[in-house]
Amino acid sequence: MDSKAIEGFVGKLWDEQIVPQLVDYIRIPNKSPMFDAKWAEHGYMDQAVALMENWARRQPIPGMQLEVVRLPGRTPLIFIEIPGQGDDCVLLYGHLDKQPEMTGWAEHLGPWKPVIEGDKLFGRGGADDGYAIFGSLAAILALQAQKLPHARCVVMIEACEESGSYDLPHYVDHLAARIGRPSLIVCLDSGCGNYEQMWLTTSLRGMTGGNLSVKVLDEGVHSGDASGVVPSSFRILRQILSRLEDEKTGEILPRELHAEIPAQRVEQARLSAGVLGDDIYSKFPMANGMQPVSKDLTELVLNRTWRPALAITGIDGLPTLDSAGNVLRPFTAVKVSLRLPPTANAPKSGEFLKQLLEADPPYGSIVTFNLEKAGSGWDAPALAPWLEQAVDEASRTFFGPPPAYMGEGGSIPFMGMLGEKFPGAQFLITGVLGPHSNAHGPNEFLHIPTGKRVTACVAKVVAAHFQASEKGLTSGVAASAAHSHKGEDGCCA
Repeated sequence: MDSKAIEGFVGKLWDEQIVPQLVDYIRIPNKSPMFDAKWAEHGYMDQAVALMENWARRQPIPGMQLEVVRLPGRTPLIFIEIPGQGDDCVLLYGHLDKQPEMTGWAEHLGPWKPVIEGDKLFGRGGADDGYAIFGSLAAILALQAQKLPHARCVVMIEACEESGSYDLPHYVDHLAARIGRPSLIVCLDSGCGNYEQMWLTTSLRGMTGGNLSVKVLDEGVHSGDASGVVPSSFRILRQILSRLEDEKTGEILPRELHAEIPAQRVEQARLSAGVLGDDIYSKFPMANGMQPVSKDLTELVLNRTWRPALAITGIDGLPTLDSAGNVLRPFTAVKVSLRLPPTANAPKSGEFLKQLLEADPPYGSIVTFNLEKAGSGWDAPALAPWLEQAVDEASRTFFGPPPAYMGEGGSIPFMGMLGEKFPGAQFLITGVLGPHSNAHGPNEFLHIPTGKRVTACVAKVVAAHFQASEKGLTSGVAASAAHSHKGEDGCCA
């Protein structure tokens, strides 16, 4: 491999094609179905799919087959098959749906307003992770430009990830015979601790959550008349949430929602804390004088990667401050988002959460918890020697320093599902969401140089995968065998 040529090819493609495509993509408000119930009617998702489909079809990849698969009543999925050498298979994954707008954007920025400032492309979804389809195909194009062999590649870009990927299992089952059995799975939807080296995600937290409502009245009444007689729905809500969380420390109280942290992950957290230092918390736009929950940096890494944590992400039943009269309100409702340890069973945790919150409602109030989603996390298998070496060489070649390894606090439900469906597969989970990139929040941006470097690293790893496969070092079963023995072990049924 001519690494300089790879770097140059990828950089040119990003500058001339990928960044302009991402600029157009950011303009599309294709919010995930959880945040836009009328997504199909609005048509924004179809616009985003069309943009990516049209670009992909223009790429000079011999034998590439692209299909936008649409199962009835489900979000679309872009499915690409690229012929390769040998019988092995690489699966590359990303998503194109977006989080909602969020408030707090700088005056000159906005979620659907692409702005390039220096190395940063601001706007919703560019880094999380609209770049995935472009980066995946660019990596393959870079290899083919040098006539370097690679295995058959399958690219899957879903449109439901930000809603918990509830459509994706149906597509995986529907397309099982065409996917085959990949021995390497590449996901570009993760984060990086800094922009100076390649970061591999070793684990992802699971997530469960939904809407918790406390009702005390059929309609609001004069607060002077009712307070002290009718309990406040807000106070009851606080009481119920205290069953789940210690409000002084943030610790999740029920042990049923915790999991044992493997010793290797504790050691990796210690090493990551040593690399990042105070950047672990200083990367967040904390208010003046605000402090993190702990001064122990290793504990902060473990808190955000292996321990459960609660966030209240929405509220209903409260008027705005300028419309708040002296009324004892009839109800208070909040959206509960509970991050779970990577090895926790999310569906069981969700049911436990529902029982915990709804049991013994104080004062006989009407307490309901509507469970919206429950996606299990993922703990990476040990890296095969060939992959560990390939990642090390890729990071040193295109970034400079060696790679770093750390769990991520977010969730990518597809990874856990793939781990179950393709036991023995190796995983390369990485991404461009680094310090201050602020995915899901205001002023989200894509760090363009990191996008280029990650793309080049993927190319190097895919090339190394082929070499390892030729030596019999990859652990996946050949795709051709999977095609001819579908369903014998449940992986391709």
